[in-house]
Amino acid sequence: MTSPRNACLAAVVLLTACASSREAAVRTVEVRVPVAVACDPKVGAPPAYPDSDQALKAAPGLFERVKLLLAGRELRKAREAELEAGIRGCSASSPAS
Repeated sequence: MTSPRNACLAAVVLLTACASSREAAVRTVEVRVPVAVACDPKVGAPPAYPDSDQALKAAPGLFERVKLLLAGRELRKAREAELEAGIRGCSASSPAS
């Protein structure tokens, strides 16, 4: 058993430990958090494609129609490459999760 004197001494020690306080250390911490930003790829308006219904009906022969269709296809491929480059740029600049 503990004597009342030891118990009283332990209580005094514990109370004095609680009474002594140290100054709280102030420190600045920089936290970097990725912020989602809407990506808006700057692509121009779609071109006027040469293989429109009107142009194909006005073409005098099959050879001219095929030329219009091929020209339209090349323009569409170039437009698709432009759009995909814009999308890749957005996905490359987005923060990884």
